[in-house]
Amino acid sequence: MSVAVGQEAPDFTLTNQSGDKVSLSDYRGKKNVVLMFYPFAFSGMCTTELCALRDRYVDFVNDDSVVLSVSCDSRHTLRAFAEAEGLTHSLLADFWPHGAVAQTYGAFLDELGFDTRATFVIDKDGIVRWSVVNGPGEARSADDYAQALADLA
Repeated sequence: MSVAVGQEAPDFTLTNQSGDKVSLSDYRGKKNVVLMFYPFAFSGMCTTELCALRDRYVDFVNDDSVVLSVSCDSRHTLRAFAEAEGLTHSLLADFWPHGAVAQTYGAFLDELGFDTRATFVIDKDGIVRWSVVNGPGEARSADDYAQALADLA
């Protein structure tokens, strides 16, 4: 079951593509967070979605908000993916224990062994204010994230 709107977002700490530890609680009281789970680095739809965020960087990574993208890929894969696509926001490796954070958020597909497409907009108080959970082949729209962030203002 997915984390529900109105519920406190479970905290976690994962390693990003640069090898830095990133915790959701790092942003508590400071920034709204777009927490985006995706199946795989370098796959077609994932690349399209993450590049859309790259292209609209200032809409999502600014004084009021940040994007954290999570997959079960290793940090080494995420580093190569970030370099290949010019991605500069944090790509977080939920590699081991495999998919543990995604499982906490109800965004892990046990039968397939990878994350589904789930996004949670979390306010500065750590409360989930908007979410969408799609299947692996169902694209999401960056416009929806932008609107959810605007609704927090």
